[in-house]
Amino acid sequence: MNLQISGHHLEVTPALREYVIAKLDRVLRHFDQVIDGSVVLSVDNQKEKRQKIEINLHLKGKDIFVESAESDMYAAIDLVIDKLDRQVIRHKDRLQGHQHEAIKHQPLAALLEVPPQ
Repeated sequence: MNLQISGHHLEVTPALREYVIAKLDRVLRHFDQVIDGSVVLSVDNQKEKRQKIEINLHLKGKDIFVESAESDMYAAIDLVIDKLDRQVIRHKDRLQGHQHEAIKHQPLAALLEVPPQ
């Protein structure tokens, strides 16, 4: 997976970079078909030094975007990873959903029956 971590009005320290990578490993345990991702860490000086994080993941067949804002950057990272994990698990369940049985696996008699009206 190609991962790009950048900062907006913020210097991305090695500690922040390692924390984001360690948290993203949790998401990759659930779903390994991630093509690339970008993480933007920013500080909004207008609203009481609000720390904001945005993650955009490009999966096979879908793009997922999540964001979170908190007063502490590490808390914002935890929240956004929780949101991202829920969305990735939901996407994986949809891909693996087996609600309908394929026509080739149904018996021939079931296909020929006419439903009552």
